[in-house]
Amino acid sequence: MVNVLEVVAAVIQDEDQFLVCRRRPEKAAGGRWEFPGGKVEDGESAADALRREIQEELAVGIRVLGELTTDDTLVGDLVIRLTCLRAELEGPRPTRSTDHDRLAWVAAQVLEQLHWAEPDLPAVKTLIASGT
Repeated sequence: MVNVLEVVAAVIQDEDQFLVCRRRPEKAAGGRWEFPGGKVEDGESAADALRREIQEELAVGIRVLGELTTDDTLVGDLVIRLTCLRAELEGPRPTRSTDHDRLAWVAAQVLEQLHWAEPDLPAVKTLIASGT
């Protein structure tokens, strides 16, 4: 039996730039880029989990706009089911993260140049293909 880990991530766009975060070196997939987010807890909706995770990690509020992608990635004996939700900030841009060593705002054409955590790749490809 394969265990499935439900995870959410925020695809936050501000004008023509997207927020990307680099995982701290000591974490799994350390040094790779991802959209910020985290695990969905029992009884939480994806949107509620994302709002909570972004507040905890980045100390900012977001408004969830809708789903971009949901994809399964096999990592060892674990399936990571990542739902990426489009979101917008409800205030200023974040300046720090509890889970990442770097935050960056990049244009869509720069997304494909980053070294991404594998579960985030389908969302990155969708954004690039849509020309967003």
